[in-house]
Amino acid sequence: MIDLEALQAQFYERFGEGEAPRVFFSPGRVNLIGEHIDYHGGLVLPCGIDRGTALMIRPSGDGTTKLASTNFDLIAILSAEQCRKKLGEYWVNYPLGALSKLREVQADLGAFECLFSGDIPNGTGLSSSASVLVVMAYAVNELAGLGLSRLGLVRLAQAAENDFVGLQCGIMDQFAVTMAEPQHAMLLDCQSLQYEQQPLQLGEYCLLIANSGQRRELAESGYNERYAESNAALDRLRLAASREINCLTDLSSQEFEALAAALVDEPVLAARARHVIEENERVKRAANVLQAGDLQAFGVLMSESHASLRDLYAVSTTAIDALVEESMAVPGVLGSRITGAGFGGCTVSLLRRDAVDTFCEQVSERYRARTGLEAEFLVVEPSRGVHEVQL
Repeated sequence: MIDLEALQAQFYERFGEGEAPRVFFSPGRVNLIGEHIDYHGGLVLPCGIDRGTALMIRPSGDGTTKLASTNFDLIAILSAEQCRKKLGEYWVNYPLGALSKLREVQADLGAFECLFSGDIPNGTGLSSSASVLVVMAYAVNELAGLGLSRLGLVRLAQAAENDFVGLQCGIMDQFAVTMAEPQHAMLLDCQSLQYEQQPLQLGEYCLLIANSGQRRELAESGYNERYAESNAALDRLRLAASREINCLTDLSSQEFEALAAALVDEPVLAARARHVIEENERVKRAANVLQAGDLQAFGVLMSESHASLRDLYAVSTTAIDALVEESMAVPGVLGSRITGAGFGGCTVSLLRRDAVDTFCEQVSERYRARTGLEAEFLVVEPSRGVHEVQL
């Protein structure tokens, strides 16, 4: 967990004594099932986790915005004009993106001194970027008294990542880290933004994140390529359909099979579309089995999801596949899958709490032997969305 007293001491060391900063925290998130569905308007089932990003922030006395982090060396000291521009490919683009969109709400927003500290492994698919962006947007909304609702902040954060950072992500990550509740997952319709908080009755089971040690860079990965391929498939299916289709998840598996001839000469596009449509239906089944308390069935759906992400959407890697295989070989594991956008990052497994030690020891050794990589393990608890913290 982040030591807030130590973080406050670092804040004063960097920015000097004076007005006490306010403190905000935004969690990371793990998506339990429903991957690469959010930007197709489908259903997802994420939860917040008890790791995330703390932000200490106060108004700046000299008119410059200062952005620093305990996780990165770069410190940015920027004028109001400089804050409007993307700064290379550095981490500061996430808080700058939030400021850019907030200035569309109130042009004279002021300047701030900010110190971020995160305990989410960066670049692993647990939404460290959304966590940074949302905590900045939420904090400035509070300090400046802009009055934006949580849903308004979700939309603003997604727009910042799309328009400023340059990643065509869906809305799930921002929604999850903003709206999460302790000991709940949320069934979210990414098209209508209707959602239901669903209690996670895990009992003797738990969620374990395994960091593959294989870093991914979303903006430089195949994420945008998958986005384009899926939309190309949608365009073809629209031409062949006898009814209006707004997004791939409007189609059932049966409807897709009837229209499959439209993609017969494009097997890659067909595979991308099939994953989206079948994964969306998997989320519906997953929500039902969770409500029934059938964790065995939920685990099976997690594993089916991974197979689809590996074979149809092609976002897994040899290392991730090895990690999932070794995870499933441990007694007491019900399901395991890649989580996040893929191309490296993390897996999430559902397993018995009394199997955690065996899991970590066995998987670590066998995964290292197969890949040469060191895995890191973290049991997570479903936790609260972005909020202010009192020191």
